[in-house]
Amino acid sequence: MQEIFAGLPWWVKWVAVPVIALVVFGGLIASVVGFVIGLLFKLLVFVALVGGLIYVVRKFTSSSSSRSEW
Repeated sequence: MQEIFAGLPWWVKWVAVPVIALVVFGGLIASVVGFVIGLLFKLLVFVALVGGLIYVVRKFTSSSSSRSEW
C-alpha cells in the first residue's frame, strides 16, 4: 500500500481518499451507525423496564409481607 501512495501529494492520502471513501460507503456507514444506536437505545429501554419491574415487584412483595407480620 505504501508503494501506491509514495509519489502522491499529502492531500491525496489525507483528504481525497477519505472523502471518496465517505461518498462511496457513506450510506453503509450511516445505516450501520443508525442500527447500532437504535440497538443501544432498545437495550437501554429494556434495562430500564426490567429494573422498574423488579423495583415494583420488590416494593409490593415487601409491603405485603410486612403487613402479614402485623
